[in-house]
Amino acid sequence: MQTWIRVLIFVGCLFPAFVECRVRHYKFNVVMKNTTRLCSTKPIVTVNRKFPGPTIYAREDDKVLVKVVNHVKYNVSIHWHGVRQLRTGWADGPAYITQCPIQPGQSYIYNFTITGQRGTLLWHAHILWLRSTVHGAIVILPKLGVPYPFPKPDHERVVILAEWWKSDTEDVINEALKSGLAPNVSDAHTINGFPGLVPNCSSTRGYTLNVKPGKSYMLRVVNAALNEELFFKIAGHKMTVVEVDATYVKPFKTDTILVAPGQTTNVILEADKGAGRYLVAAATFMDTPVVAIDNLTATAMLHYTGKLSSTTTMLTTPPPRNATLVANNFTDSLKSLNSKKYPAKVPLTVDRSLLFTVGLAVNPCPTCKAGNGSRVVADINNVTFVMPNIALLQAHYFKIKGVFTTDFPGNPPSTFNYTGNPPANLQSTNGTKLYRLPYNATVQVVLQDTGMIAPENHPVHLHGFNFFSVGRGLGNFNPKTDPKKFNLVDPVERNTIGVPSGGWVAIRFRADNPGISIN
Repeated sequence: MQTWIRVLIFVGCLFPAFVECRVRHYKFNVVMKNTTRLCSTKPIVTVNRKFPGPTIYAREDDKVLVKVVNHVKYNVSIHWHGVRQLRTGWADGPAYITQCPIQPGQSYIYNFTITGQRGTLLWHAHILWLRSTVHGAIVILPKLGVPYPFPKPDHERVVILAEWWKSDTEDVINEALKSGLAPNVSDAHTINGFPGLVPNCSSTRGYTLNVKPGKSYMLRVVNAALNEELFFKIAGHKMTVVEVDATYVKPFKTDTILVAPGQTTNVILEADKGAGRYLVAAATFMDTPVVAIDNLTATAMLHYTGKLSSTTTMLTTPPPRNATLVANNFTDSLKSLNSKKYPAKVPLTVDRSLLFTVGLAVNPCPTCKAGNGSRVVADINNVTFVMPNIALLQAHYFKIKGVFTTDFPGNPPSTFNYTGNPPANLQSTNGTKLYRLPYNATVQVVLQDTGMIAPENHPVHLHGFNFFSVGRGLGNFNPKTDPKKFNLVDPVERNTIGVPSGGWVAIRFRADNPGISIN
């Protein structure tokens, strides 16, 4: 039987008109490159000397092989953010979770198949803060002959939003760990690698998006930033949202989109304006005033080609950093397409119901002088994750004891007014704890922000799974009344969600991908 399967595959590749067969090969050389931004130059870690890195193209059902060769002094791993990785957990990429990192001078081949997905995702380094410059887009095209569920655009463009630090980002995070304080915010945002016009640096340039009048463009917008949700806006133009996180949505028009770190959004832009230039802007959304953010707006230029150039540039201003209403209007407009071909398979009943409080804690750190002997840490259900020395998937598969425990709490160990005044004890417990789920169980997780130190929005990504965002609200989640308002018909399907500042979000998924997942 196996012999016959091999013969059929071989024949299929000889006659591609009958059977689609494609293996996509990529080589990532991780190298240093001197790069100038904000009128200063520094060496950065790049893939193939590009910032942002190269775009990976594939079709649904294609196999992708990426050979990553590490030529830098840091350990490296690459995460294919949002790829389901069905039965290919070894290729997911987070260091010490599903693999040991790639050491300097070594290489590793990631091997996975794109199954049941089409749209835009991203890849990035998943160790230390290397992802600030080691990132790029993944474009998954539909199968040959399968149309988009909306009018096909004339052209496509990848637009990657990110951050830029004048300092070495490894120094930034190491100094934060040493001091016990939060890391310094970025010095600028970027659009396709460039911040655009900024104060005190007249030589800084921005990205130019050239369009032809009368043509339509799919903009594949990726937020590769480390920390900040970003508004994205184009002067004088509305955008039609058609997909998020590689899942189709009911199309709707807007002049502003919101993209959290790790999220992607595909929009259709109609180039239906007159000759001239139109400002493109990306700026932070953060509705908690006490949280430090990068206030610098990144700018690019939309330029109509083929017409007489005009010196006029139509300007635009992104929403204020605390524009909660704008953010909520966009988020609430996202609905699954839920068609016959692309149904919303949201679990209507749940086998496991979990409540995860997300926030900050203050733990003892005798060497942290700047923090007065304390360190600010993140935690979920009062547990601060301790990175192991052996990859969790490796320990699970080879039954290596002592690497992790399976006693992660499914509910907060102590209850309090999560969005009110914090308790007197701000300390968390440390551990490498996992929560074990039965195969094929339906799961509901309520992610609850807390006011520990300060409320803030938190981007949360679930590796190896998509989930449905069935509900969200402000204040504390009420398990009796809030589920009555859940959307179980056409909730948006994502792989990354923003937990609202001072609020909660509820997600549902089916645990149908065995292995080790993190969020």
